[in-house]
Amino acid sequence: MARSGPVDRASDRWASIVLSVLLHGAIVAAIAYSWWTYKSDRPAPTLAIEASVVDAKSVPGIGKLPPQPEPAPPPPVVPPPEPPPETQPQVEPDGPPQPTPEELAKREQEQKEQAAKEAQAKQQEDDQKRADQEKQQEAALAEEKAAQEKRDEEKRLADEQAKKAQEKADADRKARETADAKKKADEKRLADEKQKVDQQAAADREADLRRSLDQELRQDAARSSGALASWQSQITARIQRAWLRPASARSGIECVLNVTQVPGGEVTNVRIGTCNGDQAVRESIEAAVYRASPLPPPPDPSLFERSLVITFRPD
Repeated sequence: MARSGPVDRASDRWASIVLSVLLHGAIVAAIAYSWWTYKSDRPAPTLAIEASVVDAKSVPGIGKLPPQPEPAPPPPVVPPPEPPPETQPQVEPDGPPQPTPEELAKREQEQKEQAAKEAQAKQQEDDQKRADQEKQQEAALAEEKAAQEKRDEEKRLADEQAKKAQEKADADRKARETADAKKKADEKRLADEKQKVDQQAAADREADLRRSLDQELRQDAARSSGALASWQSQITARIQRAWLRPASARSGIECVLNVTQVPGGEVTNVRIGTCNGDQAVRESIEAAVYRASPLPPPPDPSLFERSLVITFRPD
């Protein structure tokens, strides 16, 4: 658009000049034609003279005319000068006036400058187009590069995620295998331990059974020998010695004592069962049992019992 502006303005100016000249020429031609037509069609002016014809003989004094001299030869007829040709009004030729050399040179210089400007504008436009194309190519390359980098990054992230997922799956599988192996090992160990415990418990039960049988045999032998009765008599005698008879105690007292002892004879609990004494008697007997602790040991360890049932008869 910058290139076509000056050319359009020059063409418009010449078109205006041509139209103006044509209009003025037409006006002048019309005026000249009208004047020439009026001039050529106008008739020459004539003078009107009134007169009457008279005979010379009838006029007095004119009967005899003196002799007239010979008429001189007529002068040569000089033709009247031809009227100067009517000057036709100069009609300007159609079209713009012929430019002067200075105008031609100026016009040529302007055309050269205009051509140079147009060439420069075209060159600038071409340079701008090339620059725009280069920018578009660079932008396209940058966009493609960014897209490729994005695809590479997405692929890398996907590979990393897949790798992590695979590693996690492997780790989970190994953990499960390890857990299964540990569980099996624990189950086997527990089974072995349970088997050992069961075997030990069976052995202990068998040993306890044997000891119980042996103890029963020894107890039976001891009872049959009177050792148990002798030990119970010793315990009863010690309790009687430790008893402080209250004032309310009457003769014929008989009370059943439930005594709990530990190995070594120390009394840990005393409970009075059936008793024909009053409360004071009951309390005095219970206190006597604690004062008699520790109780005498049995002559045979197999006769030891934690719970003793003693019949207390002080009289």
